[in-house]
Amino acid sequence: MSQEKLAREIVERVGGEKNVESLVHCATRLRFVLKDDSKADKAGLEKTEGVIAVKENGGQFQVVVGNKVPEVYQAIGQISNILDDSSTKEKSGKKVKGLGGIIDVISSIFAPLLGVMAGAGILKGLLLIANNVGWLEKTDTTYIILYAAADSLFYFLPLLLAVTTARKFQGNAFVALTIAGALIYPTIIQLKTDGTPTDFFGIPVVLMSYASTVIPIILAVIVMSKLEKFFNKLLHDSIKNFVTPLFLLVIMVPLTLLAFGPFGVYVGNGIASAMVAAFGFSPLLAGAVMGASWQLLVIFGVHWGLVPVFINNIAVHGQDGVKPAATASVFAQTGAAFGVMLKTKNKKLKTLAGSSTLTALFGITEPAIYGVTLPLKRPFIAGVIGGAVGGAIIGQAGTQAFASGAPGLLTLPIFYGPGGQGFPGLIMGIAASFIVSAVLTYIMGFKDPVDDEETKTASTTPSDGAAATHGKDASSKNAAQVTATSDQEVLSPIEGKIVDLAKVPDPAFSSGAMGKGIAIEPSIGRVVAPFDGTVTVAFKKKHALAVVSDSGAEILVHVGVDTVKLDGQHFISYIEEGDKVKAGDLLLEFDIEQIKAAGYHTVTPIIVTNSADYNDVVPQATGQVSNKDMLLKIVGTETSKAK
Repeated sequence: MSQEKLAREIVERVGGEKNVESLVHCATRLRFVLKDDSKADKAGLEKTEGVIAVKENGGQFQVVVGNKVPEVYQAIGQISNILDDSSTKEKSGKKVKGLGGIIDVISSIFAPLLGVMAGAGILKGLLLIANNVGWLEKTDTTYIILYAAADSLFYFLPLLLAVTTARKFQGNAFVALTIAGALIYPTIIQLKTDGTPTDFFGIPVVLMSYASTVIPIILAVIVMSKLEKFFNKLLHDSIKNFVTPLFLLVIMVPLTLLAFGPFGVYVGNGIASAMVAAFGFSPLLAGAVMGASWQLLVIFGVHWGLVPVFINNIAVHGQDGVKPAATASVFAQTGAAFGVMLKTKNKKLKTLAGSSTLTALFGITEPAIYGVTLPLKRPFIAGVIGGAVGGAIIGQAGTQAFASGAPGLLTLPIFYGPGGQGFPGLIMGIAASFIVSAVLTYIMGFKDPVDDEETKTASTTPSDGAAATHGKDASSKNAAQVTATSDQEVLSPIEGKIVDLAKVPDPAFSSGAMGKGIAIEPSIGRVVAPFDGTVTVAFKKKHALAVVSDSGAEILVHVGVDTVKLDGQHFISYIEEGDKVKAGDLLLEFDIEQIKAAGYHTVTPIIVTNSADYNDVVPQATGQVSNKDMLLKIVGTETSKAK
């Protein structure tokens, strides 16, 4: 598929251009913030050629496309207005709270810099090697010029972060740049260097070194963007374009030097010291934890919280001992993918595992994880174990990173410091993580798709997750495989008022696509077993369940419409899949008023999901029903023949 065609497919399936709040990308993922997540067709995206996986983490809708992500990102910019400068666009202001909000902010700020940061880090590492082996001296002009190219990004990092932070918070990027420039202005630096007592209208200023810092400028630009909106509303259109920047500079530069700057530096130094202390207390244990968990953090998107720590450690200490252990995790998943390639007899999987191994060697692990190790489960576990082994070796060796860059073969030079100390430990660690993971994968094995001859039948997809319930139910039929020959009486699982199924405000049910049945508007928030049978589905979000009778009739009870979005709130489940139940047993409770207050219908479809196996499904009640009333009669094939 061409990048333009893939871009169009992705934009369409995330709900269209109008549903996109913002978009950035990292090394392998398109990171959308959507106005309405329910409009996105996640299942359709996962089946789209060119899409490796789809994840919802940290308030972002993440589409993993691998190392072609820059081309797809640019293609989206060409076919839509999504990539227009966010500082000039009015946003609907979707808020992501808690940890998800923090991760969203950090990833949006740092993701645009990853490419150039990796390139500069590699160059810096190569220069360190060249100097250590005596090829170039630090006084050589060639070294000075190349080092300037490698180090300028890190020295002027506040300027770059000012731009990306301003874009994230819809602030004026040029004002943000000016504020950042003031922090590293030569005369300000000279005041700090000379130790000159400094005050602002009598208020003492604690001068800090802001080159390469992260937190101070981010805090400053966040506050600046809020003040900018305030002044733009307050001032007349004829003067706000130049008076607002004037106010922002006069307020924010002194305020940053007085408060945000020192606070940010102290916080950054504190975090850096804490991480260094953890590795100082037990480098072997800390390295093992980092090596085992890094790819787990990547999967959930929370690894971004550690990116500022890595950068700040290098800025504060000139080196970082946390990042090297994460490298073991990368090579561990690479080894696991390699183990799959060696063991599988499935040609398609062998090809996928081989190509994923190659890309993972260069730090792009998403294809290996989402396409190979995670779906097969055991290889991923083997990778976690291998990462722990390699991380422990690296941590114990005291390996340090001297520049930033995504872990991979090309970025190994960033770990080569003065005298090469710790670098042999890194090589041993990543080799161990790769080998241990590959060997464990081969020994532990996995369910090879070549042996899996089960076929999956497609089903109509309801809008809120009922299809997942139905599909799961369809694959969990009574082990006895009882044929639908006899009649089955279904007692009402809910007390309330009968509603015609055609009037349920969800076409997946009202159309009969899920099966024949009836609906009830509940008066009491309880679901009981409609007959003797076995629970085949206990939906994780508790809004739906399915029971199969001893004679083979399958009943789906779906409480409300779109209630999957409540994520289990206002529901209490008393069952697990496989539980044997008797007619009238309590299965589920729900709070009718709270569900309605949250804006959801409580009308509950009760569906015979294997209706096609029977001659007919006949409603037996009207008006109000209780749990003791017969609700449906399922007519078996033997009854039909008798007639």
